[in-house]
Amino acid sequence: MRFSDYRISRELKANLEEMGFSRPTDIQFKCIPNIQNGEDVLAIAQTGTGKTAAFAIPIIDKIQFARKIPGKEGISCIIMVPTRELATQITEVFHKIGRNTKVKTIAVYGGVDQDPQIARLTAGVDVLVTTPGRMFDLVSQGHIKLDRIQTLVLDEADQMLNLGFYKDIVDLIRFLPKHRQTLFFSATIDAKIKKLAYSLVNSAAIRIQISPKNPVSKNVTHALTFVEMDDKRFFLERFLKEKEDLKFIVFVRTKVRAERVKSAMERVGIETSTIHGDKEQKDREAVLSDFKAGKIRILVATDVSARGIDIPNVDYVINYDMPDVAENYVHRVGRTGRGRNKGQAISFCAKEERPLLKEIEDYISVPIEVLTTDRAEYEDTILFSDDGTNNWKALIRNDEADKLKRRKKKKK
Repeated sequence: MRFSDYRISRELKANLEEMGFSRPTDIQFKCIPNIQNGEDVLAIAQTGTGKTAAFAIPIIDKIQFARKIPGKEGISCIIMVPTRELATQITEVFHKIGRNTKVKTIAVYGGVDQDPQIARLTAGVDVLVTTPGRMFDLVSQGHIKLDRIQTLVLDEADQMLNLGFYKDIVDLIRFLPKHRQTLFFSATIDAKIKKLAYSLVNSAAIRIQISPKNPVSKNVTHALTFVEMDDKRFFLERFLKEKEDLKFIVFVRTKVRAERVKSAMERVGIETSTIHGDKEQKDREAVLSDFKAGKIRILVATDVSARGIDIPNVDYVINYDMPDVAENYVHRVGRTGRGRNKGQAISFCAKEERPLLKEIEDYISVPIEVLTTDRAEYEDTILFSDDGTNNWKALIRNDEADKLKRRKKKKK
């Protein structure tokens, strides 16, 4: 089925064609008709499969139709997200898909001055994309009215419904009309979260679309190598210098680690940028914009950037630190291999991180390919490369030689 065959407006069809969307992805094919029919939906699909468009297309179309009915002005859809970056990205997708439809979408989040956001709200809005804190601030100040909400969307629902956000969602429900449509979208979910999701919908007939047993996208080749914690920066240096024309996201566990990795790479002449929670919002937005535009080649990030951020043409994701939450592995490696593109992900696993590796493999239900198991096997191991021809034995031998030199210096 093609988008041109869907029961959607001419403007939407034209925009989708211009964006190069001729046929729906699996999650879009399964969700769009159910959302159009007004059903509650719980959708679980791999990262990079087009989940945002799966709810943006029917929501915009529904608002377009409702505009013909007098008295339907005001915010009709609210989309709750866990991070500012995701709010900005979803808003951009709505703008592209909804061009020329007169459907107004704005993002509201903390960390920036609220006055410009209030001005945009006053000018009128149909779709509000928001993080919980700033939304409740503006509700309490009377700038956001939720009494006409027809659709509630929780994106990255597993994170939104954890202990930190569940109370916010329950508080939000009190402001919403009883009769509404509720949509949950995520790449990962478990039985506990599913139970919470059921408790927030009006009907028992919630549609569930489950992703494959291995939630890692089939477009991503993922593997790991065992590297001692103190040796990771040297191996990363060698890796980045071997692939000077490629685009990387390097994930670390903490903000402090992000800055330390950045400093370590800069000492050896490798330019990097960082993004994490201690950065000002305007700085985070600038870094993401430059990374998307190709002005930055290497981005060192914490998990604040692992969820939902659609950055084109990332060649490699490197888990410099193994994630301490198993499901974050899926979100991290999902930053590459998006859409129809192929991507590669490599994890550096230290001895003390092996329990985390076990949790990750249990979570994704398959073992991750081990490129090296210990130093004795380095000489007999060839790591995969982009074209399948790069001989990684030299890289490993050089890495081992460098480490030997450093040890000799320490003894002296």
